[in-house]
Amino acid sequence: MPLYLYLNIFTILFPLLLSFDRKVAFYKNWPYLWPAIIINAVLFIIWDELFTQAGIWGFNPEYLVGIYIFNLPLEEVLFFITVPYACVFIYECLNAYITKDLLQPYAKGITFVLIPVLLLLAVLNLEKLYTSITFTLLAAMLGAHYYFFNTQKLGRFYLAYIVHLVPFLLVNGVLTYLPIVWYNNSHNLSLRIVSIPVEDTMYSMLMLLLTISIYEGLKQRFAVKQYQRLAV
Repeated sequence: MPLYLYLNIFTILFPLLLSFDRKVAFYKNWPYLWPAIIINAVLFIIWDELFTQAGIWGFNPEYLVGIYIFNLPLEEVLFFITVPYACVFIYECLNAYITKDLLQPYAKGITFVLIPVLLLLAVLNLEKLYTSITFTLLAAMLGAHYYFFNTQKLGRFYLAYIVHLVPFLLVNGVLTYLPIVWYNNSHNLSLRIVSIPVEDTMYSMLMLLLTISIYEGLKQRFAVKQYQRLAV
């Protein structure tokens, strides 16, 4: 049964249908969203391909349709489209319906704690490639985002990340419990949230932060160009 494909459909179905909600009007942001998703997908697919080849993780063919792109099942490639779409949709819904930036006062502190902790854990676990690479890249991405945006977007990002953990635990729980996706524990901390490797929570944060950073950067660039046109 192609359960992984069904999970992809489930992940994107409601965000896609609700993209035309009048208050959020998410479809209006598609010109910024799709380039962000494509860039994110290319980078993560390359990473995924390398880790699959190295046996750091793999896929159970029992739950796949059997179509592969290089060593990756079609469903895994779709994952890098459906999940970022759904996550940015959550981010924009929260922006539309919660006008106050609740976590903005704490965003700098959270970031400046996360970066050294992630780097320390990465250094202490260099031989565990999923741990060390994921934590290092997330620390770097947090630093890059802070450099370009300061705390302007971070509070809302952290709120969206917290809310996204609910569907994340549901979908990823199915993926790892059956398992549809299996992990080589010699390359992770062997710490699990039920069946989910703890690294997956940081992997998901990295994917969401990269997508939102590009998305917000494109929106900001377009707004500047619009202002320049009106000022002429």
